[in-house]
Amino acid sequence: MKEIKELALSKSFVKEKNKIHSGSDGRKVTVAVDSILASRSFKYFGKDAGTVMYTFMDERQALYYSTVISASQREAPYVIDGLMNNDVNEDKIHSTDEFGFTESLFCATHLLGISFAPRFKRTGHKVLYGFSSRNTYKKKGYKILPSTNINQKLIIKHWDDILRFIATIKLNHNSASTLFTRLSSYAKQNPLYLALKEFGKIIKSRFILTYYDDVELRQQIQMQLGRIELSNKFSNAVFFDRDHEFQEGEVEQQKISTACMVLIQNAIVLWNRASGFISRARGRDEGAPRPPPLAGKGGAEWREQAESGEEPSVVAEEPLGPRLSDVTAAS
Repeated sequence: MKEIKELALSKSFVKEKNKIHSGSDGRKVTVAVDSILASRSFKYFGKDAGTVMYTFMDERQALYYSTVISASQREAPYVIDGLMNNDVNEDKIHSTDEFGFTESLFCATHLLGISFAPRFKRTGHKVLYGFSSRNTYKKKGYKILPSTNINQKLIIKHWDDILRFIATIKLNHNSASTLFTRLSSYAKQNPLYLALKEFGKIIKSRFILTYYDDVELRQQIQMQLGRIELSNKFSNAVFFDRDHEFQEGEVEQQKISTACMVLIQNAIVLWNRASGFISRARGRDEGAPRPPPLAGKGGAEWREQAESGEEPSVVAEEPLGPRLSDVTAAS
């Protein structure tokens, strides 16, 4: 992954200097054997059971984290796990779809210094929160009014607990997914969890107003989520054997299979970009006409040409250089 990030072509996909936009999304995968994570969903698996491969990709199209979760769980608790495994020095902005968002996640990402920017549907129906009553804003002439107030006393009362919670995640004493899952599992809602949600309502309300007003931000979010959704199709071509199913029931084995798939995807992206750079440099040295620009292609464009048991050819629309199999055969 480090090699992908250092390529000049990869850097050309970064929209804002010193800011990296990433996205995460899950892909449903059927499990052929009994597994503790497998759950049933007729919509996604028919009569079978399955899990979710949850992967993270930045705008340079490098996959940097993956895990396996139950299809019956929300993806939101696992978002911070992936972000904490992305060791970039630039500012971070991260996007998910609505399945990956909660108000407590808005709180945690804000305090961790990460801009959380999910894709919302029907933005006009989202609830906005304010520090004063609705009538107070109405008298001031505000056109967009909050629906209810923020419970400031709850936030102030548990502020030290909130900071300890975030410090636990920041210092890697425990994973965010474990902490959030534990807090949300109580029969009676935990006061700390309520305080996290209450502070998250402030950040969420501010983001909704920005999201509604900033067309470029909405386009950028849509583009990044489009990349990760295309990556899921790409992974389907890589994870092609045994009817695209997990044959392992143990969670650790499923995570290893997912990590291997991500490694192969990154290797293909790196090969496409590196071979494209070499072929263009060779063409310039030999005086050949300069090939057309990649026009936004990121190295993950593919088409599956091989049957099971053969090396799948995953290439860009135009040949960018010799195939990997040709090079290995010649050596």
